[in-house]
Amino acid sequence: MAGGLDRIRVESDPRHKKNKNPILHVFPFITCKPCLSLLLSPRPPLPLPLPLPLPSISIPSAPAGRTVETPARSLKAIIIMEGTIFTPSLEGMKHCKSEEGEMLTKPFLDVCKLILPVLDKFGSAMALVKTDIGGNISRLETKYNSNPTEFKLLYSMVKIEVDAKTAKASSSCTNGLLWLTRAMDFLVELFLSLVSHPDWTMSQACIESYGKTLKKWHGWLASSSFTIAMKLAPNRTKFMEVVGGTGDVNADMESFCRTFSPLLQENHKFLASVGLDDLKAS
Repeated sequence: MAGGLDRIRVESDPRHKKNKNPILHVFPFITCKPCLSLLLSPRPPLPLPLPLPLPSISIPSAPAGRTVETPARSLKAIIIMEGTIFTPSLEGMKHCKSEEGEMLTKPFLDVCKLILPVLDKFGSAMALVKTDIGGNISRLETKYNSNPTEFKLLYSMVKIEVDAKTAKASSSCTNGLLWLTRAMDFLVELFLSLVSHPDWTMSQACIESYGKTLKKWHGWLASSSFTIAMKLAPNRTKFMEVVGGTGDVNADMESFCRTFSPLLQENHKFLASVGLDDLKAS
């Protein structure tokens, strides 16, 4: 209470009424000289901060590889896709073979990776397919990166596993190449169905294409899960608009299938030559 009485005594002191400084009328109980000096001394107004220029971020414009500048304050950039979503793949397939006509590891895997953005447009319907494709690409890439010179050709890693009698292992690169090729078979069949049957719904095209490709290699559980997932396929019209960009999506889709299918058949031919093209899911 002593402190409170002292404060009342100071506030009621008539000597404060003689001081016309508004600061002391508002804060009459401040008796610390440094504090009073700080409050009573005239201070220039703080300068307003100059607006800092916002940095720009470069965003690759799929699929042409150019960049657009967008202010950092905008977290969303409108990107107009040049060509279709298949344009990078069509370009990449030109480099899949060596001058001697042999399949090259990195260019082939790069083309497969370029298909992943297409699967993103399917949403949850293609989640299983994308996971499977991505896992097999990573497996083959890891092997390639361990010795790019030795594994420059795609089938070289398979030949080593065949000689070591490890090709049939579920974790082998041979198994990875086989299932990667089969998944791509399914996608090629799906894209052809979309081009050939404009009246089909997306779910119908997915289920029909699955039945012609992957289904015979899957067990009952995998087949059931896949069929259920395909029913979650997006609206066909919206999908075609999204992947179409500024190009002719039907023409590019058909061109992709026509060019990529022979490469996949070559994989099957090689795997069949070493007796490994008919392995079923374990």
